[in-house]
Amino acid sequence: MDDEASYICDSCGEEIVVPVDLSAGSNQHYIEDCPVCCNPNEIFVEFGEDEADARVWTQSS
Repeated sequence: MDDEASYICDSCGEEIVVPVDLSAGSNQHYIEDCPVCCNPNEIFVEFGEDEADARVWTQSS
């Protein structure tokens, strides 16, 4: 499993790399400010059944 994944900020369109950690659960949800434009993003992380890959996506808050 990779310990990083990325998403595209809804506000500025930049690709943002975030750490992922399965120990926080297979479905995660949190709010984080974009390090480029400082707008908040609602981030979702989901691990597949094999727990090898994480899917990360965001929604503007």
